[in-house]
This record gives sequence, structure tokens and C-alpha cells, in this order.
Amino acid sequence: MPFRSVPGQASVASEVEGGKLFAPSAARNLAPLVDLVIREAPRNGRALEIASGTGQHIVGLARALPGLHWHPSDIDPARRASIDAYVAEAGLKNVEIAAALDATGPGWGALIGPFDLILLSNLLHLISGEEARLLLEQAAMALTPAGRMVIYGPFARGGTLTSEGDRAFDAALRDHDPETGYKDVAEMHEWATDVGLSLTKQIEMPANNLSLVLTRSSHRQPGQTDRAD
Repeated sequence: MPFRSVPGQASVASEVEGGKLFAPSAARNLAPLVDLVIREAPRNGRALEIASGTGQHIVGLARALPGLHWHPSDIDPARRASIDAYVAEAGLKNVEIAAALDATGPGWGALIGPFDLILLSNLLHLISGEEARLLLEQAAMALTPAGRMVIYGPFARGGTLTSEGDRAFDAALRDHDPETGYKDVAEMHEWATDVGLSLTKQIEMPANNLSLVLTRSSHRQPGQTDRAD
């Protein structure tokens, strides 16, 4: 996708020492995200984080799950530099150099991986529905047959937003770019099923967020659907 601009409150990060960026929201949700991944991730294998952002998350995740070999990624070169700076400062050996990855683009799922875990946090509301569907399709291709995808962020439930803050934020996103905004859990279930992923868990998280745990359906190939043409 091209770089999508977002309202200021959707992507706040300031420069700190050593080429790093600091996002208050990443600091706030690091602990619940790490706790979630500890519960849902395999103990060993290869893990891809899509849209790693500043790099604050990957450091906490790699420390908490040293048996996983982490592959951070981001479309933004400034954020990739920040990721690498955080990893270097922490001295982590189980994290690769941040990869330039547009996860909403075609074809990447067949070129990298396979991964035992793919993690995505706080991105889907900032992209279009078409881009979200393509991201899921490519992620399914990049997973091992028993691989899992963990998605964290704000969602609508049954077409409803659960707080005034969510309604205001979603409206700001759509006013800024009508193609973006909160995705509904029912949409996610449908889109995931279409590309060979099963929604196996829906977990309530702090601040009205949700985590969706998807597993690759081993009985069919990613992208194969049950729908007739």
C-alpha cells in the first residue's frame, strides 16, 4: 500500500536518544501484549511481527520468549531504524534486522517464512478492508501448517463500538480517510475463513481492545475457499 496518513492521535511517537522512537501507546500495551503472546505462542520456532513500529514491543517479546527467533518488520524506514536501535541496545541475539515489508501488498507470503507465529498489533483500523483481507491472505501463506496468527487491537462487535472513546476514534479515522476505520469481528471471521484461517479464540484485552487468535486450517491450502464461483 502507499503510506497512509493517519490522524495525529493514531500514531504518536517522539525521537529519543540513539535513533530510537518512543510511542506512549506502545509502552502502555506492552505488558498485556507480552502476557497474551506468552499464553498463545509456541515455545520455539520463527515469529514474524508485522508493522513492528518503534521496536518497543519486539524487545519485550524477544526477552519473554527467547526460544522464538523474531523477525520484526515495518514499511517505514525511520521505524525500522528505531527497531534496530532498540534491539542493538538490548543486546538481543534472537531478533533479526528489521525487514522492509508492506504487509498489505501482494506476494510476500510466498517469499518469506514459514513462520510458526505471526503477530499483528494496532494496524487493521488504519488500513482499508481490501488491504486487511490481502494481509490475512498473505499471512496464511507465510504460516507453517500448524502456525498461529495473533491479532491485537480495537474492533467492533456485531457492528457496535463499545465505548464513546472508540466511537470518536473510529469517526476521526473515517473522516481522515473513509477507507479506514474499525473492522468488525464478524468481518474478520469471514475474511480469515476465506483464506484458510480459523478464528479459534477471541480474548478481551484492556482499554476495550480484543485479541483474535487464528490458526491455519491444515485440511486446505491458504487462499482456497469453500465458496463456489
